[in-house]
Amino acid sequence: MILVTGATGNVGRNVVSQLIAAGQDVRAVTRDPATARFPEGIDVVTGDLRQPETLAAALDGVKQAFLFPLHGHLAPFLDTARRSGLDLVVLLSSAAVTMEHPNAIARAHLDSEHVVARTGLPWTFVRPGAFMANDLRWAPQIKAAGAVHAPYPDAATAPVDERDIAAVVVAALLGDGHAGHAYTLTGPESLTQVERVQFLAEALGRPVRFAEQTPENFRRTSGLPPHVADGLLSLLAARVGTTAEVTGTVQAIAGRPPHSYRQWAARHVAEFTGP
Repeated sequence: MILVTGATGNVGRNVVSQLIAAGQDVRAVTRDPATARFPEGIDVVTGDLRQPETLAAALDGVKQAFLFPLHGHLAPFLDTARRSGLDLVVLLSSAAVTMEHPNAIARAHLDSEHVVARTGLPWTFVRPGAFMANDLRWAPQIKAAGAVHAPYPDAATAPVDERDIAAVVVAALLGDGHAGHAYTLTGPESLTQVERVQFLAEALGRPVRFAEQTPENFRRTSGLPPHVADGLLSLLAARVGTTAEVTGTVQAIAGRPPHSYRQWAARHVAEFTGP
């Protein structure tokens, strides 16, 4: 039995579907099973990393687990996992931990990695860079005004499709030789924010303009916690005029090329056009 925490998230739900496709027995943990939608044939249990008393039942009979990085709340889960005899924990981390000068986002993920490593449990860290799914935050303004308001239009990243992150997680859960490894993931190409907006316009079949936003305005309007907004701004500022590093990790671990941003945009047209 394989346990998936964060099973309704962008990565977790893809981990669930890919494990089912591989013929695995899956248990999904969610705070509210009545409102969650999962494929048929999986074991859905009520659980919350913030409520340690819910974890023993979730881990019963589990040998591998995908762990969502709920920062500051991992230790009780890991203590229970160690007592239950878990064979492997695959932690969703972040490529930010490899930064020379870690920001607040990187420090939170580094702390989660350290908490996992200190347990003595076999572990694999999956460290994606920017998620393509992060651009879904642009959907309301594209629907309303055909525009994206964001800072640093020429900041380059190599965003990765959530399906590819899940594919590396699944390969680590099911394959041999992944314990003790940390995998840094990117998408297949370096793209500026303006270039990503152009791909979205192409997928939608209509113009979408990029309207440069000041960092101060972004802080006021993003809805992100201040430390997250500042971390994101510092990362983008550092990548203006650069070419983002592209890794071959998805190909090497999942055995297939990563999805392109154009493919991701075409797959998510409904989110940018629906009600």
